[in-house]
Amino acid sequence: MTHQDGRRTSAGQAASAGELSFDPSESLPRLRRELATGPDGLSTREAARRLAVNGPNEVRRKTHSSWARELTGQLMHPLALLLWAAATLSFVADLEVLGWAILTVIAVNAVFALFQERQAERAVETLARYLPERALAVRDGRPLRVEARLLVPGDVVVLEEGDRVPADARITEGGVEVDLSMLTGESVPAERTAAAGLHGAPLLQEPNLVFSGTTCVEGQARAVVFGTGDRTEIGRIAALSQRTRRETSPLERQVKRVAWLIAGVATGMGALFLVVGVVVGLPVTDSLMFAIGLLVANVPEGLLPTITLALAVGVRALARRGALVKRLTSVETLGSTNVICTDKTGTLTRNTMRLRESWTPGHGDRPGSWTEELIRAGAVCTTVTRAADGELHGDPTETALVAGAAEQGVPVDLDVRDRGRRGLYRFDPRLRLMSVVQADGPSDAIRIVVKGAPEAVLSRLRQGQDAAAAGEAAERLAREGRRVLAVAVRDLTPGDEPPADRREVECGLTLLGLVGLYDPPRTAAATAVRQCHGAGIRVHVVTGDNGATAAAVAREVGIGVPDLKVVSASEELSDEELDRLLVEEDAEIVFARSSPETKLKVADALRAHGRVVAMTGDGVNDAPALHRAHIGVAMGRSGTDVAREAAAMVLTDDDFATIVTAIESGRRVYDNVRKFIVYIFAHATPEIIPFLVFALSAGAVPLPLTVLQILAIDLGTETLPALALGRERPEPGIMKRPPRNRHESVISREMLVRSWGFLGLVSAFLVMAGYLYVLWRAGWQPGAPTGPGSTLHDAYVTATTATFAGIVTCQVGTAFAARTDRAALRDIGVLSNPLLLAGIAFELLFTAALLYAPPMQDLFGTAALPWDVVLLIAVFPFLVWGADELRRARRRRGGVTRSSLRTPPVPPEAEAS
Repeated sequence: MTHQDGRRTSAGQAASAGELSFDPSESLPRLRRELATGPDGLSTREAARRLAVNGPNEVRRKTHSSWARELTGQLMHPLALLLWAAATLSFVADLEVLGWAILTVIAVNAVFALFQERQAERAVETLARYLPERALAVRDGRPLRVEARLLVPGDVVVLEEGDRVPADARITEGGVEVDLSMLTGESVPAERTAAAGLHGAPLLQEPNLVFSGTTCVEGQARAVVFGTGDRTEIGRIAALSQRTRRETSPLERQVKRVAWLIAGVATGMGALFLVVGVVVGLPVTDSLMFAIGLLVANVPEGLLPTITLALAVGVRALARRGALVKRLTSVETLGSTNVICTDKTGTLTRNTMRLRESWTPGHGDRPGSWTEELIRAGAVCTTVTRAADGELHGDPTETALVAGAAEQGVPVDLDVRDRGRRGLYRFDPRLRLMSVVQADGPSDAIRIVVKGAPEAVLSRLRQGQDAAAAGEAAERLAREGRRVLAVAVRDLTPGDEPPADRREVECGLTLLGLVGLYDPPRTAAATAVRQCHGAGIRVHVVTGDNGATAAAVAREVGIGVPDLKVVSASEELSDEELDRLLVEEDAEIVFARSSPETKLKVADALRAHGRVVAMTGDGVNDAPALHRAHIGVAMGRSGTDVAREAAAMVLTDDDFATIVTAIESGRRVYDNVRKFIVYIFAHATPEIIPFLVFALSAGAVPLPLTVLQILAIDLGTETLPALALGRERPEPGIMKRPPRNRHESVISREMLVRSWGFLGLVSAFLVMAGYLYVLWRAGWQPGAPTGPGSTLHDAYVTATTATFAGIVTCQVGTAFAARTDRAALRDIGVLSNPLLLAGIAFELLFTAALLYAPPMQDLFGTAALPWDVVLLIAVFPFLVWGADELRRARRRRGGVTRSSLRTPPVPPEAEAS
C-alpha cells in the first residue's frame, strides 16, 4: 500500500474491492467506502467471506526447517567427519572405550550447535505472542467478543484501557493513549485520536493509527481495521525477520577450512607413507599400522570440543560483565567488529532526563526570581504522579521538570496542583503543545500555563512580544544537546470563566522562558569510544532524535572527533548517497530521525563494503536490522522480547561501554583459540616424527610410539591445558591494534611455522633423544630385535614409555610458550592462569597413572621409568619454553610492523566469496 505522497506503508490488504491504496490523511467517509464498511461494522456473513479471502489475523511462519536435515548438517561438519574417522580408527585398533567417547563428543557438539540456530523462527514466535486472543468487534451493529484471529479488514473494533490492539486500525471515534514501545522503543505513551493524518509523517507517528500488538494505557475509542495478519506492521516485521537469515560466522567458515586442510594433510601423509613403507621393505601390516598411526596423529580429536568450550567460557565471562551472548560463535565475531551502529538514548546516555539550563526574556541564562517562576510553571504543567514510596511516575520529560523544580528550591506539591486544576489539554503531537488551566493560591486566581516545542509556543505569544531572541536561544540550546521546551502563561481576569475551546486557551500568551533538559552521557561512554578509536573501530549513531541534539551528545562522548557528519533526514537517503557517506575516510556519522528501515539499510550498506557490523536496537521493528547485522545487540532493560530474540547479544545494563567490553573479550577469545591451536598443532610433529624415523630406517629403528599412546595424548593429557588456554588473559595492547580482516584465516602461515616448524621440531628432537637414550643404555643397536620374547623387549617398552612421557612434558613447555604471541611471559604473569596450572597438574598425574599403575600399564603398553630418564624428561618443558621465549624476544627486537589502525575496506566481490 502507498500513501498519496508516495510513502510506502505496510497496511495493504486484499478486501472485496481488491488491493487498496490507503492514506491516513484521507477523509473517514472515503476510507469507509474503500473498505466497504460503516460505523456499525460488518455483518457476520460478510466478515466470514472476507476471512476466507484474507486469511486469519495471525503472524505466520512461512518457512519450516527440518530438524533432521539441520542435525545431519552438524554431524557432517568437516571437524565432525574427522572425529568420525578418529572413532573408526579407535574401533579398528580395538579401543572401544575411546571410540565411544569420541562418538559422544560428536553427538554433544552437534546437538549443542543445533540449538544455536533458528533465531529468526523464535523471533517470529515471540511476535505472535503479542497478539491478543480475543477482541471486541462490532458485528451486525452490536459489540461482540470474537477471536482476534477472525478479524478482517473493515471490522470496527472497540478499544479500552488495558486492551491490546488486535489489528492495524484507524481511530474513528474517541481517543486512546497507546504504548508503542514494542514498535518504537520509546517508553512515552502516544496519543491517538480521530484526527486527520499528518502529511509526510512516518507511519508510526500518524496521530490516528493504532497498530497490532500495542497496548492501550488510557482512554476509549472505536477504530476501523485496515490491516490484518501478515499485512500489519508487526506482520511486516515478522516477514523481514524471516528473510534476513543468519549467516555463518567467520570462525565457523574458517574452522571448516582448517578441518579440510587437516583432513587433506592427514589422508595424504597416511597414503604417502603407506607406499613409502612398502617401498623400503616394511611388511604390509607394519606399513598399514604406520599409516593408521599417522592419521591418528594428525587428527586433533580435541579441537572441536575445545573451541566449543572456549567460546562457552567467553560467553560466561561476558555474562558476568553485562552482556548475554546467545550464539557461541558470536563471541569470536565480536573480535572482528570494525563498525558499531549505536542508539543514543539509554545506550550512550543514561536515559534519565535532567533539568540543565533555563533562559528568560531579558535575563538570558542568569538565575533569579524570574527563573524560579519559569521552573515552577513548567512543573505545574505536567501530569506526573508520585507513588507511596516517593518515586515519580510519568513522562520522562515531565518527571525531569518536577524533579528539577525541587532541586532548584521551588518544589511543586502534586496534590495541591491537582486540586487547583480547572482544565487539562494533553500533549498533542500535531500542535506539539500541552496546557493546563490552574487555580493558583488562596485567591483562586486562574492562570493558563502552556509548554511545548519553542516554535509552537512562540507562534502563540501576544502581539508586541519579541520572539526572535527566544528563537535564537532555543537553537543554541539544541546545538548543545538540550531538549528545549518553551513555557508561557496567561493570567485571567478575576471572575472570568476559563475558555472552553483549546484554541482560545493557547493564545495571547506571555513567554516565561525556555528550559533545557539534558540526558547526560553514561560515565564510561567517552572512555569506551576512545577505546574503539584506538582499536580502529568506527562508531555511527542511528537515532530517532533530531540531528542537533544527537550530534551534541556524539561530540560530547568523542564520536566524530574531529569530523562528524550529521544526516538530518536519514530516511530520504538513496543507496548511492548512503554508500558515499559510509566509505568516506575518517568520518563518523549521526543518522538522525531514522526509522528501523534506516537501520536495515545502513547494516546492508556496511556489509556490502566488507565491514563487520554491531547494531543496537530495542524495538520490535529493530528485529530485521538486528538479524542482518553480524552482531545484533538488544537492550536488556528497555528492549522488547522480540528484539532480544532477534539479537545475538543482549546488554543487561543497556550500556555502550559493555559493547566495547564484549569486543575486547571477542578479541581475547579469538587470540586464545589461536593459542590452543598452536598448542594442539605443536604436538603433531613429535607424534609424526617417530613414524617417519621408523619408515625411513626401514624398521631398523623400532616404532617409538603406539597408536593407543597417541590417542591417550590427544584425548587425555592435552585437553585440559588446551581448555585452560581458552581462559588466558589478554595480551597487553589488545585494544590498540586494528580489527582483523574477517577473511583472515584462523590459522596463519606464521602459526604453522611456529607450531609445526619450531615448537614441534624442538619437541620432536628432545623426544627422540630420550627414546634413543633409553635404548642405547640397554645396549641396543640399529636393527636389533625388540619384539616380544627378545632380550631388548622390556627396554623397548620403557623407551616407548619415555617417548610418550617426553611428549607430555614437552606439552607443558608448549603450554607456557603458547600463552603469548609476542609478549614475554612475565608481562602476563607466570602464575596468572590457575586453570592452566591445574590442567598441567592433572596432565602429569594422568601420565604418572599410565606409567606406574599396573592396569594402565597393561592397557597402554607402558612401563615404569628409571630415575635418570625421569630427570632427563623433566628438563624438556624448560627447554621448549625457553627456546620459544628467545624466539619471541628476537621478534620483539626486530620490531615487526603492524598494519594501520584503519582496516582497508574489503571489496564486495571478496565479501561474496
